[in-house]
Amino acid sequence: MKFRKKPIVVEAFCFEGADSEINAPDWFAQALDSENATLDRAIKDGHAHVYGCTIDTLEGKMHAKKGDYIIRGVNGELYPCKAGIFHKTYEAVK
Repeated sequence: MKFRKKPIVVEAFCFEGADSEINAPDWFAQALDSENATLDRAIKDGHAHVYGCTIDTLEGKMHAKKGDYIIRGVNGELYPCKAGIFHKTYEAVK
């Protein structure tokens, strides 16, 4: 048997590191506040730099790097997706 994904609409944004804290949708900011997501930082040249984030997903903790998409699923669950896969799987909704 073959199956096709049902057409569903999800919310998502491209994670760009430090700018993501400023430009993130409210649902991602709430995930950071509730610690369901954390920003991954490293000290470089004496300053903290965001290089990714860790997200509590239904499958456990998953990591996103700069350029990955953070998706909010139909039940509010969060998960990361590599940009190439995201663009093959999703298209913008008007």
